[in-house]
Amino acid sequence: MDKPTSKLSRRTVFAGAGTAGALAAAAALLPKATVEAPVAETKPEADTAKGGYQVTQHVLRYYQTTRV
Repeated sequence: MDKPTSKLSRRTVFAGAGTAGALAAAAALLPKATVEAPVAETKPEADTAKGGYQVTQHVLRYYQTTRV
């Protein structure tokens, strides 16, 4: 009986594993790319006449009571 020949030899597997390891090491050493979101230049002012959120002494006292 003839042995079935495979295109995937032991030498190919080890070469591929070495290449994958080298690529993983190179990727770990490369600097990370950061994407910064655009920052809004002006902050919309809250209209106090409409009853928007305001940080008052009462609110600050409540925040202090919720701290662990």
